[in-house]
Amino acid sequence: MLTCEICGEELLLEEDMRTHLVLSHLEQELRCPLCSLSGVSYDELCFHISCAHPEEQPGAQGPAGFVPPSGCSAGTETPQSCSAEGSRVTPPAASSVPTDSVLAQHNKALDAVGSPPGETATARSTKTSPECVAPCNEDNDGVKAKQYRLSVPRKEKLFSCPMCALVCSSCFLLQEHVELHLQEQRSHEGSAPEACSPARTSPAANSHSGERRLECPMCSVVCSDSFSLQEHVELHLDHAAAASSGSDLKLAKQLQQQEEAQQEREEFKKLQRQFGLDGGGGYSRQMERTMERAVARGLMAPAEFHCQRAEMMESLASGVDDGRTRTRGVVRALYEYYQTECGDSVHVWLSADTDHYCSSAGDKGWGCGYRNLQMLLSSLHTIDAFAALLQEKAVPSIPRLQRMIEDAWKEGLDPNGASHFNQRLQGTRAWIGATEIYALLTSLGISARIMDFHQPSGPGGTHPRLFDWVKQYFQQSSRSSRLPPRLVHTSMPPLYLQHQGHSRSIVGLEQKKNGSLCLLLLDPGTSASDTRKLLSRDSVSHAVRHVRKFPGSLKHKQYQVVAVQGTLSAEEKQISILNSRTLRAERIP
Repeated sequence: MLTCEICGEELLLEEDMRTHLVLSHLEQELRCPLCSLSGVSYDELCFHISCAHPEEQPGAQGPAGFVPPSGCSAGTETPQSCSAEGSRVTPPAASSVPTDSVLAQHNKALDAVGSPPGETATARSTKTSPECVAPCNEDNDGVKAKQYRLSVPRKEKLFSCPMCALVCSSCFLLQEHVELHLQEQRSHEGSAPEACSPARTSPAANSHSGERRLECPMCSVVCSDSFSLQEHVELHLDHAAAASSGSDLKLAKQLQQQEEAQQEREEFKKLQRQFGLDGGGGYSRQMERTMERAVARGLMAPAEFHCQRAEMMESLASGVDDGRTRTRGVVRALYEYYQTECGDSVHVWLSADTDHYCSSAGDKGWGCGYRNLQMLLSSLHTIDAFAALLQEKAVPSIPRLQRMIEDAWKEGLDPNGASHFNQRLQGTRAWIGATEIYALLTSLGISARIMDFHQPSGPGGTHPRLFDWVKQYFQQSSRSSRLPPRLVHTSMPPLYLQHQGHSRSIVGLEQKKNGSLCLLLLDPGTSASDTRKLLSRDSVSHAVRHVRKFPGSLKHKQYQVVAVQGTLSAEEKQISILNSRTLRAERIP
């Protein structure tokens, strides 16, 4: 078995060894097997191994028996080279020479390959010997620099000891070296730890005084022992952790505030869309969009679209409702029904004649307040005391009603409500409620009241007080009679009933034999075709069921009622305008 003198590879035949030396070490780039040196000739590599790694030479075995120590990389110091005294590792002197056995091994390897023409192994040994090279080139700085580079292993990275001036190229060696320091510190059990000193002390002064000073890696404080240094560094870490915790808490609060603000903005936009204040257009724009979708789906011909659009624009220009959603004679039909049917009713009170107005494609989802206002105005037109006060001789359209409410705000009525809508209703889909109805009636010179049933007054969330108040309202017309007739068609206008999200009109009250009360309501959400069933004797019995509302059907938390009382003089109107600055409803109970 033959062993390569350079890399230690074992081969069986001498011919294989020659081939290995030529291919691996002569024709290819030569590298030191013990460090990162490369790019040199064979003679320079032999000189480098003998000078830079003399302790790795195993004697008779040669480089083949060399095994790098555990934890050391190529080109690093051995554990024995780390000194506790804090001195740096010194490279071998340039005058150090390889032993005769090593040179003999190198020459033997070259002879096995074959010497170049005219050159013997002895000549090569003389050529590569530092005893020959150094005297001949004493004045040649370049040769000395190269000789020093070959004799010193190449280092990739240096690690400094934090407790002394030692520099190592291996982190593992540095760890072992620092552990020696710590073991030495623990061996001094008799000495008490000294306090941290803010002054910086040099290692040289410490070595002369026999004391060791450890510098904090995070500030300029110097401690006399490792325990004090550890406590000092832990204070730094605790302070940094506290600062980081406070910063994290502050950041979390900022993120929470931003998230809450974003959520509030989204909720506000949602409410704007819900109440028609998002600038999405008003009645005419919604009607056009609805007809455009019908054309796109093939439900309406383009010619019909243009015809209906022209009629809508003409109606809006006149300010009068086109009557497409109106159903006349509803209260009269109820009067005829109660004359012949419903024998279990003791008393029935009906309001003045009122037309029913249902929602259309232009106000679907938001126009219930305007449609109930149209029902109330249609009834006021039939009463002589109020008909003279109405500006329009016919029921206005929804855009016209919006303009009339804006005019009431301009007179000074309900300034808080005006600011809520930003003084503008035209061109929007804004919902209106009891206060807007009150403002419009007052501007027309009509006296009105707002009754607020702000909480349930009966079991199960019912409002029996509301039913009792409605009964008293309709009984005003028959107070003189001791025994009122079973069916009374009064001259009282209908009542505007508002609750969360919707509004309806009360056109009558029915009292059963057992004393229970039932409201008769007209709903803008009921289509015109369903409402017209009240006009037919064949379907009126079924249609009346949708008009009756017993206490169990009205369980909203709060209800508001707008009731017309009479007319206002000029002085009373001004007083009502002043009082509307702090508009308050009459609360029951």
